[in-house]
Amino acid sequence: MTRILILLLLSVASYALSPEAAQHMQAGIAADKQHQFDVAITEFRRVTELDPDFVDGFISLGQAYMEKHDFGAAIAPLKHAVEAKPDSAPAHQLLGYALLIEGYAAQAIPHLERVKEKSALGIAQIQTGQLSEAVVNLQAALADHPNDPDILYYLGRASGLLSKQSIDTLLAAYPDSPRAHQAMGENYFVLRQMPDAEMEYREALRLRPDVPEVHLELGEVYAGAFQWVKAEEEFRAQCKLQPGNAEAAYRLGAALLEQGKAHEARAELIRADKLMPDMPETLYSMGKAASLEGDTSAAEKDWSKLLTIEKESPLAAQAHFGLASLYRKQGKTAAAQHELQEFQRLQSNSNPHQAPEKGEPPH
Repeated sequence: MTRILILLLLSVASYALSPEAAQHMQAGIAADKQHQFDVAITEFRRVTELDPDFVDGFISLGQAYMEKHDFGAAIAPLKHAVEAKPDSAPAHQLLGYALLIEGYAAQAIPHLERVKEKSALGIAQIQTGQLSEAVVNLQAALADHPNDPDILYYLGRASGLLSKQSIDTLLAAYPDSPRAHQAMGENYFVLRQMPDAEMEYREALRLRPDVPEVHLELGEVYAGAFQWVKAEEEFRAQCKLQPGNAEAAYRLGAALLEQGKAHEARAELIRADKLMPDMPETLYSMGKAASLEGDTSAAEKDWSKLLTIEKESPLAAQAHFGLASLYRKQGKTAAAQHELQEFQRLQSNSNPHQAPEKGEPPH
């Protein structure tokens, strides 16, 4: 609200207030700067009484109420300001905020649209069910304020609600369609109800065998249950339908690796890396496959490259452990010790109670 206060100071300088009203206005501004909001409210209210035509006195009064977190009391003076001076951007902005905070989202929207206040507008649109518009405005707000936690939260919420709305429409209109069964499978997968997820994915494929995404999702169901042969079958089907799908190639390579088929796995993982270079998961698995095949130079290269991309993640920890094993076998004791220390540091930081992966030393 600092910008609004500056605008009001300029307004005071350009408006011919009576000496008494000007004195109260200056006192109110001084109190506001010192966060003495009750004093500021008293002073600004006196300004509105002495000079009812001075619109910015009402804006200042509304702002002081808002800074005191008395948003309901702010609405009346701000509405008066908007009615008296329809082109006042500060009045529209503050009134839009106050109405939104008090739960009057529909009433807030015209004021927020007037001043192009995209973040607050997106929040109001979520509350009024205008989800597509909310996503657009929140994405624009995020572009202006990258990684703002509030905007990220509301964008995720709007996107999730819009997705749910679309899925609900799909299930209501086409309950027996392949996509409806796929959607149900995805819901069961999130809920970890794997037998139900498998059943829904299977029904989707029965109705439409060429839906490629379903093979990938069904493969993940089997991978989650360590049924690697079945997982491999589904990932292969996905790769056949979509040979350019990097995730499918990676998933197939990972399933093969779990079965000890290092040579086949490595070929698929290299293909995945060409389709989508430098994905950390792919690099880790490539290094593991290369190590199992005895290609220590390639394994070192893959794991070292992963560590230039990720430095503090669980995958980084596994890469450090893999390098420690390589260096120990090569007799590079100091390098092996350094990598092992990094592994232990990352493991301790991420989850001190996490069980080590097969082949890892106990904590």
